[in-house]
Amino acid sequence: MRRTRSVLMGLVAVVVAAVGAVAVAGSAAAAGPTATFTKVSDWGSGWEGKYTVNNGGTTALTSWAVAFDLPAGATITTFWDADMTRSGQRFTFRNKSWNGTVAPGASVSFGFNGSGAATPANCTLNGASCGGGGPTTPPTTNPPTSNPPNPTVPGAPTALRVTGTTSSSISLAWGAASGTVTGYRVYEGSTLRATVTGTSATVSGLGANTTHTYAVAAYNTVGEGPRSATVTGTTGTTTPPTSGLPKHALIGYLHASFANGSGYLRMADVPADWDIINLAFGEPTSVTSGDIRFQLCPVAECPGVESEADFIAAIRAKQAAGKKVLISIGGQNGQVQLTTTAARDRFVSSVAAIIDRYGLDGLDIDFEGHSLTLNTGDTDFRNPTTPVVVNLISAVRTLKQRYGSRFVLTMAPETFFVQLGYQFYGSGPFGGQDPRAGSYLPVINALRDDITVLHVQDYNSGPIMGLDNQYHTMGGADFHIAMTDMLLAGFPVAGNTANVFAPLREDQVAFGTPSSVTAGNGYVAPAGVQQAVNCLVKGQNCGGYTPRSGTNPSFRGLMTWSINWDRFYNWEFRNSHEPFLNALP
Repeated sequence: MRRTRSVLMGLVAVVVAAVGAVAVAGSAAAAGPTATFTKVSDWGSGWEGKYTVNNGGTTALTSWAVAFDLPAGATITTFWDADMTRSGQRFTFRNKSWNGTVAPGASVSFGFNGSGAATPANCTLNGASCGGGGPTTPPTTNPPTSNPPNPTVPGAPTALRVTGTTSSSISLAWGAASGTVTGYRVYEGSTLRATVTGTSATVSGLGANTTHTYAVAAYNTVGEGPRSATVTGTTGTTTPPTSGLPKHALIGYLHASFANGSGYLRMADVPADWDIINLAFGEPTSVTSGDIRFQLCPVAECPGVESEADFIAAIRAKQAAGKKVLISIGGQNGQVQLTTTAARDRFVSSVAAIIDRYGLDGLDIDFEGHSLTLNTGDTDFRNPTTPVVVNLISAVRTLKQRYGSRFVLTMAPETFFVQLGYQFYGSGPFGGQDPRAGSYLPVINALRDDITVLHVQDYNSGPIMGLDNQYHTMGGADFHIAMTDMLLAGFPVAGNTANVFAPLREDQVAFGTPSSVTAGNGYVAPAGVQQAVNCLVKGQNCGGYTPRSGTNPSFRGLMTWSINWDRFYNWEFRNSHEPFLNALP
């Protein structure tokens, strides 16, 4: 909000003859299968690599697996002509169905792009050194001695089953695989969904009432074993939690700690039509402190400001009438970066102190600017690793646990941090992208069962690509329709169809729009706003865009910046949209 406004080889044992033994001549040495790495190109922030598997042996390879390590912070972003799995910084590439057989003297290759300044290390081909060499059969001795057994991949896990479901997750368990096991990988088709060391896992971030089929494979230092039989589970369809809100809500921000050109408005004078009132703003003492402070507007700036006692009394009156009053953290000037666990813990304690002091109903997260970014290599929105993201998720979960089911949680990200993730996520597979792109997605996804309303700011935005793969520009009904449809239908993140952001519930989704031409760029007149709502709710008058989400009768409503600016313009927003929302089915 504005104030002014990522050759099958076993282990060859060395056989040492006993004293007095007479060695006999072994077979001629053969080079054996090898895997050779080539760095095709390097552009600083990333590189293209290729491995060539060459069969220098005398028998055909029927399958191959090349594994190697990359240093911390480096990752593989894209790959081709092989299937990849990952365990920590160990990357394993296996042949496709069509290139697994390699005749003697023949070769195959596969390629990939990586991020960071890195070169593969500790390479193995089918569990043996990628350098190959050595005899194809071990020499014999007289008398013979016994070779230690070659290590093998584990067997297949047994009895895979679904042990529980929620509206956004499926829990699995299975019997242990035979042999030496380092861990287990859970797959949905060819997509790796989880890596665990035990015999159970929960796959989260799923859409409600969706069906998923999984298999599990065990792995060790040699490689990955065969997959288990598959099991299918379906997420639940849950009744939305009771929020105390009307079916279609009017949500606004109240300038409580400052005035600017719109003027100050006392809490007691906020009209009863506003269902959620977000107090703007709680701000940090420094960008990375996590210490959030809130105070009423100073008298020098706001001569009409009420006393704290009157402010609290007015909040109680709003709550008695069924309204929700939240503290909004961040805004245009309130950069919040929870870079450490100490900052995370201070965020929790300081926000809780504000909620308790004023008896508020919950929290609105309005992180803007550089509050949220994604580190290089943090490419999976379901499993974020960047501290500012992970710590924010943890902090909000702690607050939710503290206040329980009555805790109201709203968010007001800009389109850059959400819908732009359809095209770009973080710094991207090759580096060079803005690391903030789509950075709200892991937060929304992790907290999707706790969010009361997500109202993206459909203003102060550049053109954004919608699900029709066309760019949409703010300032009209079309932008509201296309941007909101993305949240209601879900979308593949950065175009990766194996990495889909699942749709939110209808009752969790609203959209934000300026209350007036002065409040923000992208103002839409009441008729255009209502056209967008009618399209999303009823499927009517959608213009040239066809919503992928269909109709959404439980669409939550409208958010605006701000209540103060609406008052300044004689309540045009409230007077137009409150009766309109009330009249919706």
